[in-house]
Amino acid sequence: MAAAASNVHDAPGGLAPLAARRPRTVTVWSSIRGQPLALVGALLVALFALVALVGPSLAPHGPTEQFIADRLRPPSAAYLLGTDEFGRDIYSRLLYGARVSFQVGAIAVGIAGGLGILLGLVAGYAGGWVDNVLTLLMDVLFAFPAILLAIAIISLLGNTLTNAMVAIAIVYTPTFMRVVRGATLSVRHTAFVEAAVALGAPTPRILGRHVLPNITAPLIVHASLNFAFAVLAEASLAFLGLGNKPPAPSWGSMVSASYGFLQLAPWAAIVPGVAIALAVLGFNLLGDGLRDALDPRLRGR
Repeated sequence: MAAAASNVHDAPGGLAPLAARRPRTVTVWSSIRGQPLALVGALLVALFALVALVGPSLAPHGPTEQFIADRLRPPSAAYLLGTDEFGRDIYSRLLYGARVSFQVGAIAVGIAGGLGILLGLVAGYAGGWVDNVLTLLMDVLFAFPAILLAIAIISLLGNTLTNAMVAIAIVYTPTFMRVVRGATLSVRHTAFVEAAVALGAPTPRILGRHVLPNITAPLIVHASLNFAFAVLAEASLAFLGLGNKPPAPSWGSMVSASYGFLQLAPWAAIVPGVAIALAVLGFNLLGDGLRDALDPRLRGR
């Protein structure tokens, strides 16, 4: 028997060549590293997060500190990115504004994700009239343009940054709900879920231990993409004077305030505009990379 096993392993068509040809385990990070655009997105997101966390401590001036004699100065050694119409250092305000944008994105996506996951799990698993009612409510929210709905919610709750986060979260909750509902419908009738039901496991345990862990891949991708949309939505609301009120720093309000000085000081609008574009681009590229990494059907394309 031992000799036979040895012959099988040593033979050209035996198990040894099969073991040698066994594919390496592909991790998410290794998959992202193999995609140049996804790697660029990950670096942009990491830079955005780093600036949001430690940027204010590196700012040479306060976000509202004014130098009237240096109004609308171009970029120089004294002011790396120039000054605005009130003589405030744009570089310092950009660093402080990054924290606001990152905070809004994280909190808004967190609230939207929490509500959307809960509603999507209930709707997809319960089905019937519960699914119909929850889906109808989400469709009603979808019927309104995102920014107009956010403006309406802020008008009702009050013009504060906290209410802006709540408004953005409500606007993006339906998208999370739809993603989770669709994934739950595909997992609900799998063998391991039906086995848990047959064994008498309570519904919360089934949803938390068997359904939710198997739908995290699309959720991660969706959260990264919605983070970009939340940053863009906050900038749009700030551009309209909603959310973070002047003179508090915000990338959107910086673009709005400098709109009337484009010919005199174009850098005052270009700098925060480029920052918004790079942050949104980073999350979009990272989301595409995560989609390819977490979906086994797209690996190795």
